[in-house]
Amino acid sequence: MFFTYLRRELRRRRKAALVVASGLALGIALVIVVNSVSSGMRDAQGKVLESLYGLGTDMTVTKAAPPASEGGRERPRFNFDAQDGDEAQSSDIVMPQGFETLASSTVDEVAGQSGVATAVGGLSLSVIKVDGEFKPGEFQPREETANGGGGGGGGGTGGPQGEVRGGGAAFDVNSYTVYGTDTTHLDLGPLTSSKITDGRTFKATETDAKVAVADAAYAKEKKYKVGSEVTVKGTKFEIVGIATADSGDAAANLYIPLKQAQTLSDSKDKVTTVYVQADDSQQIDAVKSAIQKNISGTTVTTSADLADTVSGSLSTASDLATNVGKWLSIAVLVAAFVVAGLLTVSAVSRRVQEFGTLKALGWKSGRVTRQVVGEAMVNGLVGGALGIAVGLAGAYALTAVSPSLTAQLGAAAGGPGGGGGGPAGGLVRAGGPGAQSADKAIEIALTAPVSASTIALAVGLAVTGGLIAGAFGGWRASRLRPADALRRVE
Repeated sequence: MFFTYLRRELRRRRKAALVVASGLALGIALVIVVNSVSSGMRDAQGKVLESLYGLGTDMTVTKAAPPASEGGRERPRFNFDAQDGDEAQSSDIVMPQGFETLASSTVDEVAGQSGVATAVGGLSLSVIKVDGEFKPGEFQPREETANGGGGGGGGGTGGPQGEVRGGGAAFDVNSYTVYGTDTTHLDLGPLTSSKITDGRTFKATETDAKVAVADAAYAKEKKYKVGSEVTVKGTKFEIVGIATADSGDAAANLYIPLKQAQTLSDSKDKVTTVYVQADDSQQIDAVKSAIQKNISGTTVTTSADLADTVSGSLSTASDLATNVGKWLSIAVLVAAFVVAGLLTVSAVSRRVQEFGTLKALGWKSGRVTRQVVGEAMVNGLVGGALGIAVGLAGAYALTAVSPSLTAQLGAAAGGPGGGGGGPAGGLVRAGGPGAQSADKAIEIALTAPVSASTIALAVGLAVTGGLIAGAFGGWRASRLRPADALRRVE
């Protein structure tokens, strides 16, 4: 009887039911789209952070470099001797970049903290190479005038008899980045954000070998390939692999074993960054606090800290999806629930005679209320189905279009010449020779994945909308009396 009456009433009031369902569908579809876009933003931001930190890295431990005026790292200096003849000059400066160095023992200290699964050290270096030559000038005697006076506009006899002309210097400056990798722990750190596309990666036994892995973009520019040799500060390294960054720029132009990097930069037993993986991703804040408390003078940066420095259209779109989209979804849902409730009350009011007659025939108030709630629930479920369909269509269309967003890492994340001073310090990027491009835009294709939890949320909202509308209508129906129906009988 319940379902028979329910089916008949919904068929008889199709337009009113469709209005209620459409309002709920709009709110639910908007929630699905906003949630899927927000999820896409998180995925895109995760790709940016992975390209900086490396896969599996939960946080980094660094030490901010003090300004040079306070005893910090001095600016590089090149000293050349002028030669009597044309002779090439060359000088390499290899120095840690971005951060003050930490003792290698810090890696073990960090690894010993509660909640830390793995800790790996790395040394980020900047190499500035200057090549060129001095050309000495030539002495040119001063030309005499016809009357024996000095040339050049009547200079006196006591003036100089000539001058040095020509000469000068021509130098080429080439800068690039080198990252010292712990070859015994290749599963953590920036190199994991790149994929070996030619050759091989390091072997665990190559802790002090003269081998290197080159970034694909840098190798293409310099025409390096597997088997080529690259010289860093007089030391020749054989390129054994070419690595392509998964997204954005690579962490460095060249990767070499950590011990070799320490030797080249005169940084024995030193690292610039400790990469940390936590036992439990839910306890990252607790691990961060423990490291900061027990290892003084260090800066601990989590992926959440670094995410705050991401700017560009990705950040703008994320803010819109998180703030505007969230509140717009809430406003539309509240409006849809209220409208559904008011329309249900209005429909019940128009059925006073019907419900009054049913009560006169013996229907209890509870039965009438259940009938109204049942109708509202069906409207809510229909609205939920429509909303899910429209929301999925919107998310699919957005994924198909895949609009391109740009992401930039702010100066606090590690800009040129340093970047370790802020709390969100990260590894300085390598955008090619001589271009530390922490500020270079990374293009990310936006997707809108719809998860099972989002669908479950949509179903829950549909049921909630039906219950709210049914509560309004049921309350109104429960207050009807048979006498109300008799008053409306003509």
